[in-house]
Amino acid sequence: MPHEPSRGNGAADVRDFFTPRAADWDSRFPDDGPAYAAAVADLGPRPGGAVLDAGCGTGRALPALRAAVGPEGTVLGVDLTPAMLDAAVREGRDGFAGLVLADVARLPLRDGCLDAVFAAGLISHLSDPGANLRELARVVRPGGRLALFHPVGRAALAARHGRALTSDDLRAEPQLRPLLAGAGWRLESYADEDTRFLALAVRETDQAGGRADRS
Repeated sequence: MPHEPSRGNGAADVRDFFTPRAADWDSRFPDDGPAYAAAVADLGPRPGGAVLDAGCGTGRALPALRAAVGPEGTVLGVDLTPAMLDAAVREGRDGFAGLVLADVARLPLRDGCLDAVFAAGLISHLSDPGANLRELARVVRPGGRLALFHPVGRAALAARHGRALTSDDLRAEPQLRPLLAGAGWRLESYADEDTRFLALAVRETDQAGGRADRS
């Protein structure tokens, strides 16, 4: 889900924004495929691994995720907008992953079951970013990885929406690094370029040796 809703970030707000746009979503952004594939490659899922596309939308990352983990791996796509998942099925992307209607605020997954999470445009839609990122940490094993991605950078996206960048943007590195740290992630690399935004983080082990609590 690569663009920001114009209203709030509650589940109903996000569904209201994306539902009428789902049918032609891919045709609006037809050239993003290579950027998704490159971001998945940088995330580096391994053959046989278990990966989640959180807020998968129409599933543009799913073919690349499946190619990375291979036939023995597990790929899940989660989104809270039924129309987006329907669009993913129409595009045949359910052949690459299991699709689940769910909110990333409370994932129907056990603790530490994943090796990696890919999230395109997700952070701008989270109702409680700290708690929601902690929920992603809960389902990822220590040492697992997270990719926060967008096919264009912050400045290019702001220009597209006719607004200026602000210092309180959650995707700005000074905001994002402590936000991730508080949720159990260590920011490993950060790229904010005209052609993409990509922040890669590693799931840390809690001081007590456990995993993040369910939010």
